[in-house]
Amino acid sequence: MVVDANGCPDEDGWDVDPEDEIASVVEALGRQQKLWREAAGLRVVDFAETVGYGEDLVRKVERGARIPRPEYLDRADEVLGANGFISAMKEEMTKARYPKKVRELAKLEARAVEIAAYGNHNLHGLLQTKEYARALFGLQRPVYSQDQVERGLAARMARRVVFEQSPAPDFSFVQEEVTLRRPIGGRMVLRQQLERLLDIGRLPHVTLQVMPTDSEGHAGIEGGRIQLLKFGDGTAVGRSEGEFNGRPVSDPRQLRILELRYGMIRAQALTPRESLAFIERVRGET
Repeated sequence: MVVDANGCPDEDGWDVDPEDEIASVVEALGRQQKLWREAAGLRVVDFAETVGYGEDLVRKVERGARIPRPEYLDRADEVLGANGFISAMKEEMTKARYPKKVRELAKLEARAVEIAAYGNHNLHGLLQTKEYARALFGLQRPVYSQDQVERGLAARMARRVVFEQSPAPDFSFVQEEVTLRRPIGGRMVLRQQLERLLDIGRLPHVTLQVMPTDSEGHAGIEGGRIQLLKFGDGTAVGRSEGEFNGRPVSDPRQLRILELRYGMIRAQALTPRESLAFIERVRGET
């Protein structure tokens, strides 16, 4: 957290991309706060001092340039006597702070009745622990800023709520053996990650499989990662690094290619029971 000269939180939040459609929601919040502040007869400097945040942050929020954290909204609502009208924006601001592409992916995952994914470099985002994900973000080049890391991390963790939906989608994951052995973040982080995989793999609506390195047959050896999401209305969207220039596709003929390849990968991988036993062995070796 950055503090101003008086030791008050100043930049506690996230910048808004003016090209993002969510910017209008942030601007609406800013206008609402300004109206409540002026109705209370408070100058910006007085309001900032009362809520315990920097004056610069307050001004940025009111002009829609900064996405405030939930605790800021609660404090502002309390000070201004807004009766919940400001704090009610917490859900929207939580969504707004995530990068646009992550918001779009989360919406698709929330709609899906089936989610299937093959991963060959690292674990699928829905499977990752917070510590593992943080370590991955730390490996990015060019180096991510702290703000980018925190936003990306929060967004990735929020997506995991899809496991708790009712009804939840049916999940199918196939992970390369190397993704279970590479000690991203260190041995302890990897061990905790393997324990999470075991917990997820035992869920009734999740099928988790491992593609062993010594497997002679491998339908995905040149294709890269695959993700398929199917929806209740019969439509679907898929993506693969090795097909269609890596862009999302929904055409049935293109989807058939991805479904065929993923189906072959599943058939060539260890069975779910064998996979859980395999993960347990790797955990014991870690």
